[in-house]
Amino acid sequence: MGMMAEFKEFAMKGNVMDLAIGVIIGGAFGKIVDSLVNDVIMPVIAALLGGRFDFTNLFVVLGSIPDGVPRTMDALKKAGVPVFAYGNFITILINFILLAFVIFMLVKAMNRWREQPAAEAPAAPPADLVVLEEIRDLLKDKRG
Repeated sequence: MGMMAEFKEFAMKGNVMDLAIGVIIGGAFGKIVDSLVNDVIMPVIAALLGGRFDFTNLFVVLGSIPDGVPRTMDALKKAGVPVFAYGNFITILINFILLAFVIFMLVKAMNRWREQPAAEAPAAPPADLVVLEEIRDLLKDKRG
């Protein structure tokens, strides 16, 4: 078996395809959660705290700031100033918690769907009824 044939067999296995689909959907879902945090949750938190509040702008400068460099995250990073960006970490942590919660709820729902009992098979007839049916069938065969 050639290497290409082996690779094709490997790539077309159900588990590999399921994993690939999961990664693609997970990447898209991660963007949805990012948007939820940055565009919905953070503005609500800012409104509740009475002003413009953005965790990504929370940082501590760990070096000296050159003259003329504004004290913003982007400008400091472009200037090569070391910055302890704990606000960005908080935002990513909120994203993770939301994503983990949504996945937990999906898994819980999937498990609930799987646990629903299938339609029960009809109960087997009593043994004496089976024997009587067999006798009836034998008598029909002899008569007919």
